[in-house]
Amino acid sequence: MIPYRRICCAAAAVLPFAAACDSSTTVPRTGLSASAVAEQTKHTSTPNAFTVFASGFDNPRGLTFGPDGNLYVAEGGRGGATTTVGQCTQVVAPVGPYTSGRTAHISKVSRTGVRTVIADNLPSSQTSVALGSLVSGVADVTFIGRTLYALLAGAGCSHGVADVPNGIIKVGPNGQWSLVANLSAFLMAHPVAHPEPDDFEPDGTWYSMVAVHDQLFAVEPNHGEVDRISPRGEIKRLVDVSASQGHIVPTSIAHHGVLYLANLNTFPVMPGSSKLMQVTPSGRLHVQMSGLTAVTGLAFDHEHRLYALETTGCPSQPCFPTPGTGRVVRIDDHGKLVPIVTGLTTPTAMTFGPDRKLYISNNGYGAPAGAGQIVRVDVSDKDK
Repeated sequence: MIPYRRICCAAAAVLPFAAACDSSTTVPRTGLSASAVAEQTKHTSTPNAFTVFASGFDNPRGLTFGPDGNLYVAEGGRGGATTTVGQCTQVVAPVGPYTSGRTAHISKVSRTGVRTVIADNLPSSQTSVALGSLVSGVADVTFIGRTLYALLAGAGCSHGVADVPNGIIKVGPNGQWSLVANLSAFLMAHPVAHPEPDDFEPDGTWYSMVAVHDQLFAVEPNHGEVDRISPRGEIKRLVDVSASQGHIVPTSIAHHGVLYLANLNTFPVMPGSSKLMQVTPSGRLHVQMSGLTAVTGLAFDHEHRLYALETTGCPSQPCFPTPGTGRVVRIDDHGKLVPIVTGLTTPTAMTFGPDRKLYISNNGYGAPAGAGQIVRVDVSDKDK
């Protein structure tokens, strides 16, 4: 018999990056009730509409604008049928065993919304059929100078990929790529203080990444950590989130003077239970506020305002990802959440463009192949 806790953990793999269970204005640090969240999100303006900027993506994830002005999008891919059962430790049922293929890729989108695949045949893995064959692949992309780096989340032997670990890769101008840092090996050699035994992925389920001063900072939700990676492949743990916060499933990272971190939390979703945290350069973690819900993205606009992407709302309980209930909120100076756009379906990441518009990966998981979108929102008419 599968314990209820494990069922919760498995259900959370609907978000394929993490099978997850269990000095600004501060709001209460415990999860808020649904009524408290509603009070916190009161506003006088209506949320903005979004338009589809580009389509045809396979599980779109992290995205960034390059120095050439084009948008680069990480894609999870379509998984595959290759198995490593018998070769290494597998992720336990019902999440595993995973199977894999070389179906993940990275796309470039022109200013007019034309999509071109620039790197393909990257590792993509999927959960068990019992859990819906949900896909992980390339998790995020970012630039240091003119060099493109990508974060792999669908690789590693425990994900059905025997020959490529999860890690950071460098992508060349012709789509060729090389491994810069082996994050799978780092996780196995450096366990966190409080891993969750009922929900453990040996290779990790890496989610987001940001470049700061020629260094990369990557978030791993399943173990609960933020690591610093140099372009030479040197890896150092910046903060063990599990040590102070437990299994809260950190997902999202942004930089604005210091690093900001937010989390998904465990499933079923409890409205208002996700946190906004700061991470200092020395690795100290400070909780700034709670009251967010199932966060999968953070971004600052050109006026230094912070936005959070909530992948789902909670129209009923128990709450799991629900199509059409994702939203973006802006966190104002008083800790209130101002809805910017609503009606999103399983969004996974967001970034601001040079045009000051917000770009969001929509239909980012659990959708049919090719159904992923990048949607665009003009936030300029919102209250300041």
